[in-house]
Amino acid sequence: MTQPGAVPGRAVPGRAAPGLVVANRDVTIREVGPRDGLQIEAPVPLAAKLRLIEALAATGVRRIEVTSFVSPRAVPALADAEQVAEALARWPKVAFSALVASVNGARRAIAAGITRLEYVVSMSDEHSRANTGRDSAESLGLLPAIVQLAQAAGGTVELVLATAWDCPFQGRTPTEPVVAAARRGADGGVAALTLADTIGTTVPGRVQDLYQRVAGALEETGSAIPIGMHFHNTRGSGLANAITAVNAGVTHLDASIGGLGGCPFAPGASGNIATEELAYLLDESGVSTGLNMTALLAAAAVAADVVNHPLDSNLYRAGGPLTPRSRS
Repeated sequence: MTQPGAVPGRAVPGRAAPGLVVANRDVTIREVGPRDGLQIEAPVPLAAKLRLIEALAATGVRRIEVTSFVSPRAVPALADAEQVAEALARWPKVAFSALVASVNGARRAIAAGITRLEYVVSMSDEHSRANTGRDSAESLGLLPAIVQLAQAAGGTVELVLATAWDCPFQGRTPTEPVVAAARRGADGGVAALTLADTIGTTVPGRVQDLYQRVAGALEETGSAIPIGMHFHNTRGSGLANAITAVNAGVTHLDASIGGLGGCPFAPGASGNIATEELAYLLDESGVSTGLNMTALLAAAAVAADVVNHPLDSNLYRAGGPLTPRSRS
């Protein structure tokens, strides 16, 4: 018999809301603000970026996607990738990674000292061409070379499957190519996989369905690589998708401080789920993130100053979690 106040599916009652089934009690949040958060902003000075990274490192975050080694003409906001990489030794407790979209980008990242790579492949040919000038099959064909480069440098590659649910040009993304790409990544030596809702259109039922399809396919191959998820909050379903992913078994989620971000090659794609809001949701649901809320709000304040405009984060605008106040 379930004890009063106990949460179904959990061995130890926590602070979770009644009826919420939490499959995992620990989730790692990767902060993507310095890369995904800033890539659609006007270029931010290097000193300001480093001030933001400093504030993020103070939150207890263990992983930060810090920049992207792509064409500075295509993404001028990240043209200083090498300069950012040069400064990262001052934060030895953080595992920094960089996004790449080509073999040359992988070479640049490794030469700059970043060997944890995220290689992004769009599951939509139209979005892939807009993003990289190649279709999806051509981009997947570069994966072996990028894995070889990273492994030779003692590093790893995470395969990020963009537009995994929907494309702004082609509509819904068929599931089978996503599953096939995930299998190909696992067979090709990637260390992890992330499914990305690049334009913020998916909903919880679709999140669970795709996760089950991909996880089942990888299990059939004997692969044990982790599956993470990257959600945007463009249509307001980002946090619902995140808690659904956690309940499905996901233990790695991306988020961006203050809800900054968006894809410059996807019309209408706005910010990521906010790191502080995701940490609040999970921690209050009994899922440990290891992040300090006071430090997260301080980092959000730095982010607002750096980009010089209001943030989308509701939690930040509210001033943080509830603090009872006197009526006097």
